[in-house]
Amino acid sequence: MLQLLLPNAEECARWDAFVQACPEATFFHRAGWQKVIEQAFGHRCWFFYVERDGRIEGVLPLAQIKSRLFGHSLVSLPFCVYGGVAATSGEARALLDQAAEELAASLNPGHLEYRNCKPAHPGNPKWQGKELYYTFRKAITADNEENMNAIPRKQRAMVRKAIKLGLRGEVDQDIDRFFHAYASSVHRLGTPVFSKKYFRLLKQIFADDCEVRVILQEDKIVAGVMSFFFRDEVLPYYGGGTALARDVAGNDFMYWDLMQASADQGYRLFDFGRSKAGTGAFDFKKNWGFSAQPLPYEYQLYASSELPDVNPLNPKYQLFIKLWRKMPLALANALGPHIVKDLG
Repeated sequence: MLQLLLPNAEECARWDAFVQACPEATFFHRAGWQKVIEQAFGHRCWFFYVERDGRIEGVLPLAQIKSRLFGHSLVSLPFCVYGGVAATSGEARALLDQAAEELAASLNPGHLEYRNCKPAHPGNPKWQGKELYYTFRKAITADNEENMNAIPRKQRAMVRKAIKLGLRGEVDQDIDRFFHAYASSVHRLGTPVFSKKYFRLLKQIFADDCEVRVILQEDKIVAGVMSFFFRDEVLPYYGGGTALARDVAGNDFMYWDLMQASADQGYRLFDFGRSKAGTGAFDFKKNWGFSAQPLPYEYQLYASSELPDVNPLNPKYQLFIKLWRKMPLALANALGPHIVKDLG
């Protein structure tokens, strides 16, 4: 039986229990994303699930983005690096695919998108793919010296430099210091920033599974990272540094501090998240000794005749990026949330 997730605690708990146990599921399949996306961005969501005899056998979270600037899409799941169907039976998978395709046919978006970790429809001509994003995942151990020695020599030297300069990490219960570091960082990159409301919702809804960590030198904020925890994995998801970070290897220390603290708490996989080939973030993660694994995102075209290309590497966005970097930070922070909510 195909169902839509209702926004009540009992149904969300059932959904999350399935996600926690399903090998295909990720943190981005959790029920809380429905409330986050609807309340932070105003986008409409459909969180489908299939159950048999009262037991959930598959889930598919979907959200619609309808923008004059960036087009119309139906995605599993926007603002998330992973998505698509997570199921324990072929029948559930087929029902969820059918629900997504019927919904897409009724909405007529430019495209339907699954952000898969593994190919879901190999050889199926209805689904197209393109090589753009890569993920970086690596095992960590309980031995911090072993984790340190696993970092390539040049990168390890940056971490040791930061340690000698007295950097230290703290866990925050609010997002203010993190937001200052993150907003400063994305502004220098020419990228619009998310709203504070979005980050507050993430912390509120995911609670102890969402951590805000800041890096300090004495009492000066250097960097900050918001991370998610899922099963035995830690995912540093939003991170950035102030202008000071480059001089004191703040970003390098930030990820080491998170890795060390997570290993001490029993987490055994460090997920550096996705990056696009040819970017500084891609090279930074490779310098940490992580191998790039292609993400097989899949697309079905509806109103569009070509695959989407809304990303900073697209030449048509280069002028916008240059102008955004020159904008005063306070103005960029005020305008950014109105733009980034439609980027997904």
